[in-house]
Amino acid sequence: MAEIRMKTTVKLRAKAVCPSHSRADISIRDLTFAIDEPEVRGGGNAGPTPTDTAIAALVGCTNVIGHKCAKSLGIDIGHLTINAVCDFDRRGVTLEQEIEVPFTAVSLNVRADGSADQAALVRVGAETEKYCPLSKLFKAAGARVEVNWQKA
Repeated sequence: MAEIRMKTTVKLRAKAVCPSHSRADISIRDLTFAIDEPEVRGGGNAGPTPTDTAIAALVGCTNVIGHKCAKSLGIDIGHLTINAVCDFDRRGVTLEQEIEVPFTAVSLNVRADGSADQAALVRVGAETEKYCPLSKLFKAAGARVEVNWQKA
């Protein structure tokens, strides 16, 4: 029987209908969600801002890749709780001046409720850092990314 090989490169696609200056209704696969600005910035607050969405993507990616790495290492991390804090230089989005590194620092605190001990969690964290595309994206853009894995 022939082995099915996964493609190594794929195209990710998104489509947006933008009913206002601040809102984008994004369609990806069979999902639709809103990205919007809060009311205090002239939006309708129908969803997270674009910058909030970027941080949420990093959190989601850390969860997915962390579990894949844990599984490949045979480590039980259980469920994760991830808290993110990002230092964001808003001068670019307010058109005050062009900013080379708008996300200056990102800190994730990952708490795992599985049976893994602290040393195993550190190992999972190191492997996750190697493979998480969103973490790599933030780092390549110049952000300092710190991820702390610990037992819940």
